[in-house]
Amino acid sequence: CISALFHGESGTGKTMAAEVLANEFRLDLYRIDLSAVVSKYIGETEKNLERIFLAAETGGVILLFDEADALFGKRTEVQDSRDRHANVEVSYLLQRMEAYQGLAILTTNFKTALDSAFLRRIRFMVAFSFPDASSRTKIWQRIFPPQTPTQGLDYQLLGQLKVTGGNIRNIALNSAFFAADHDEPVMMKHILQATQREYFKLKKLLSDEEIRGWS
Repeated sequence: CISALFHGESGTGKTMAAEVLANEFRLDLYRIDLSAVVSKYIGETEKNLERIFLAAETGGVILLFDEADALFGKRTEVQDSRDRHANVEVSYLLQRMEAYQGLAILTTNFKTALDSAFLRRIRFMVAFSFPDASSRTKIWQRIFPPQTPTQGLDYQLLGQLKVTGGNIRNIALNSAFFAADHDEPVMMKHILQATQREYFKLKKLLSDEEIRGWS
């Protein structure tokens, strides 16, 4: 198995990078829905995973385990049958990953939560860091499609917002909706409104430093 672990904060581009790789290799990307795989019934999770691996090997696709810590988490001390069952699932996954004839990409926001035996089997580990101000400015410069009407956007000021690329995408999309509601081009005031909404979702305070010079 050729395996890669993409780790870093939510919104830093891990899943998007997997999609880019699949496009470059001209392969389908099979994203694993953990809620549909993990079962409370003993033995069912392993059966579900075996079907996925066999289908992936037959179809020649890239497997993407998003939020891999949910499946590949650290094995626990056995205190009851539930712990024993969870450890059997992890052991099975470790063995099946080694036997898999293909490319498997795993993403996690919490690398430290992953099983150490599993990490030793990963061939490539790629860290996705939180973007600095310069990187955020570049993301803002590319976030709106050319056909999107904009007016007076200051990308250097927008780069002051301490958010990930995923958050920038959400803010840009909502600001476009706010502008369209008033039949206006996207302006700084719309982005501020969208930023306040995004920060509320993140349970994060928008500091004066981040919007200094906006008005």
